[in-house]
Amino acid sequence: MKFIKLLLASSSFIILDQVSKWWIVSHINLGDVRPFIPGVLSLTYLQNRGAAFSILQNQQWFFALMTIAVIGFAIIYYLRAKKMPILKELALLLIISGGIGNFTDRLRLGYVVDMIHLDFMNFAIFNLADSYLSIGVLLLVVILWKED
Repeated sequence: MKFIKLLLASSSFIILDQVSKWWIVSHINLGDVRPFIPGVLSLTYLQNRGAAFSILQNQQWFFALMTIAVIGFAIIYYLRAKKMPILKELALLLIISGGIGNFTDRLRLGYVVDMIHLDFMNFAIFNLADSYLSIGVLLLVVILWKED
């Protein structure tokens, strides 16, 4: 049952990530910017050869190994845990989904498609998988900190 839950939940997140990337590539030219919510959010098409938020450009083997290790650890931890608070479960699902979403791009394209541009602050362009990873890690850190 736990495996089915993991499969369904992570598949939903991954599909949403991949569909958003497909839409961007299909509708926006590389480097173009389209306002979505003026002054708040724009959509653009960027090919990211680095990690989340474009750090460590062109280190594909490093990212592949790190991604496999993190996803593997998170899946094993998720499946072996007897009882887990719902927020910890969500954190692990987000980490797994975000890792798989960006890993899929790296395998298929050799880069990750980024598209979310926050207009109100100077911040890297990112995608849904980056958001999943960031929220999942932050949530997990807070949960683990509160457990101690």
